[in-house]
Amino acid sequence: MIAGLVAALGAAAWAYLLLARGGFWRVQARELAGAAPCDSSAPSVCAIVPARDEAAVIAGTLASLLAQDYEGAFSIVVVDDHSADATPSIARAITDALPGRRLRVVTAPALAPGWTGKLAAVAHGIREAGDVDLLLLTDADIHHAPDSLHTLVAPMRERRLVLASRMARLRCESAAERALVPAFVFFFRMLYPFAWVNDARRSTAAAAGGCMLVDRVALARAGGIAAIRDALIDDCALARLMKAQGPIELALSERVISTRRYGAYREFRRMVVRSAYTELRHSPWRLACVVAAMLIVFVAPPILTLFGAGSARALALFAWAAMATAFVPMLLFYRRSPLWAPMLPAIAGAYLVMTLESALAHARGRGGEWKGRLQAPRSLGTP
Repeated sequence: MIAGLVAALGAAAWAYLLLARGGFWRVQARELAGAAPCDSSAPSVCAIVPARDEAAVIAGTLASLLAQDYEGAFSIVVVDDHSADATPSIARAITDALPGRRLRVVTAPALAPGWTGKLAAVAHGIREAGDVDLLLLTDADIHHAPDSLHTLVAPMRERRLVLASRMARLRCESAAERALVPAFVFFFRMLYPFAWVNDARRSTAAAAGGCMLVDRVALARAGGIAAIRDALIDDCALARLMKAQGPIELALSERVISTRRYGAYREFRRMVVRSAYTELRHSPWRLACVVAAMLIVFVAPPILTLFGAGSARALALFAWAAMATAFVPMLLFYRRSPLWAPMLPAIAGAYLVMTLESALAHARGRGGEWKGRLQAPRSLGTP
């Protein structure tokens, strides 16, 4: 009786996810390949790069930004967020080799109460940027193809967007990355279907923090970065803030690439544990609901397929086949074999454990721990 009910719930959930969840499982990089060069009226852009202990990646990121093929005014501000490594000296060495003030390196002020470190650095960078038209908020580990800025500015102008974001292609080379990265993006798209994010009639809002092009005036009108100053999941908080000002866009990208390496499971786990419980608003009730949902939707189908009987086995097999089918496009996007698709229940189980670890870290007063900082994230709204 219980097995049949669980199997039916899992099958119904996957029928809904495949047919009515914004087509989240379909994968398409929404970029304008070979976009025409901008004309002389191209908006001015300043890239803000907050950096804390990013010596391993900052040089490559700045090189990619300096190589942008963009006819409008374009400048870069690196905000050193009190790094303990060679990040500021590497950035300043690049600055010293350039004429003019196209690239500047500044130091973030002492962290004020109520602010997360990254957002404080971003706010300082925006003040340094001056009266530009658009702000490119990009992480220190993001490599941009030469036409990346073109492909962001074009929809901003054509659709009058206030925010255009691209989910960077994450590294997928180490064993941990190959096992966990495609599912990470898959789950994000399930939570925030991009079609719903891009629909001005829906309230769903999300962005990818590695690459966000923002209308400076609209951001100021919304209260600026100070309006989300304590947000740990800052990209989605910014998306919600900006969607109240106008249309936004989020898409996968082949031109924006993260160079951050997760060589071992523990490194990837640390990234997830940092913010997973924040996504649940630090609510034990929401955590319990997520645990139940993950067990029914992901974990139970293969178990009941292998050990169930009758209609329970048939429904469970449908759910397992449906989730594997939905996962295949993301595996192909990351050039992984479709043979990984049936392993999604086990991967989901690993993410469930990380979510529980995130809740435990919060209970121990270690929530939001990242690069030597303990941060108190704000509550998040639902998608």
